[in-house]
Amino acid sequence: MTAQAPFDLIFRNALLRSSAAPADIGVKSGRIAAIAPRLACEAVEVDLGGHLTLPGFVDTHIHLDKACLLGRCGHDHGSVSEAIRAVAGMKKNFTVDDVYARGAKVLERAIVHGTTRMRTHVEIDPRIGLRGFEAVKALKDAYAWAIALELCVFPQEGLTNDPGAEELLIQALRNGGEAIGGCPYMDTEPHAHLARIFDLAEEFDVDVDLHLDFDLDPSWWHLDEVCRQTERRNYGGRVAIGHATKLSALPPERMKAAAVQLARAGVAVTVLPATDLYLMGREATHNAPRGLTLAHKLAADGVVCSVATNNVLNPFTPFGDASLLRMANFYANVAHASVSDFDICLDLVTELPARLMNLRDYGIEVGNPADLIVLDTTDGRFAIAELPDILMGFKSGRQTFARQRPTLLSPKN
Repeated sequence: MTAQAPFDLIFRNALLRSSAAPADIGVKSGRIAAIAPRLACEAVEVDLGGHLTLPGFVDTHIHLDKACLLGRCGHDHGSVSEAIRAVAGMKKNFTVDDVYARGAKVLERAIVHGTTRMRTHVEIDPRIGLRGFEAVKALKDAYAWAIALELCVFPQEGLTNDPGAEELLIQALRNGGEAIGGCPYMDTEPHAHLARIFDLAEEFDVDVDLHLDFDLDPSWWHLDEVCRQTERRNYGGRVAIGHATKLSALPPERMKAAAVQLARAGVAVTVLPATDLYLMGREATHNAPRGLTLAHKLAADGVVCSVATNNVLNPFTPFGDASLLRMANFYANVAHASVSDFDICLDLVTELPARLMNLRDYGIEVGNPADLIVLDTTDGRFAIAELPDILMGFKSGRQTFARQRPTLLSPKN
């Protein structure tokens, strides 16, 4: 009997963040079987040329169902509430095919920009019904060859004040919803809203990912109640809050106390730079506040954090390309990150969001799926600073995309 080869595929000369020199990655049946210098084996080889190799970017907060709406409504929205009303007015006319086509456009951009894991928030309410949910479920199946998509169902318009929303949420959770979100600032009974979201999370054993707040007034907030519910239900490590723009308005001593509270409760924070910066402080005539919570500072204090996309080409954020590397660079610029912070800024779109989503098989480690992307840099320190191209990507050892380097056409050639 012929001995079975130990590897089907070997990635040669991969520069990993964990090692100073390039290493080889051996793959068997779509999973990483070995990581070592100069693996000796007869197998298909892909030479990565010493380029930075990552397990892919992780987007914890994006809205595929309401992406790419430019041209369908006016975009002179001066507040969060106006943007919400604009989208709510369109939702009743969304079809499954329409949501699928718009979501596919964003997913394909995300894939070629190196995202391999994604949590998409899907609106569930009597206006859209389950049409958006069915479309995104179909996207999850159709693009599983390139990206692992998780569906977080949530009531954007409120819950206790929106008859029929809860029944639809329950249907979605019974039929493929993998996490549940909430939007307490849109509910007339925000604490009851949060309690019911946590009830459903426990009933269906899913994580909680909330749109917590969306203003710059820290004199009141729902963060205390989120932490209380999390601790009372022993749900630490399974709760995240998105936006959390009030945190950006805290003085240092209150921010430190909030970080301690979040870390103790096990509540993670997702910062959404494009939308938060676009919609916060719009009423200011000068010295406009940024509205950007400093995720890398919170992470240094023990809070699990991520930087994510949120909206693409809609009233909340009328631009975007689903590139998390660009978003991390954008965040680092606005957050005044120093060079010594660049590593943690890269963590905010890789390792930390993987922890937020409780992804147990993420990372370039033996036993994990051979999901990886290759960046056009041979120095990992420069990934955030120079925005290198993403040259290629692989899922379970199968190549999912390739990007050709541009060619300069000098008149001397």
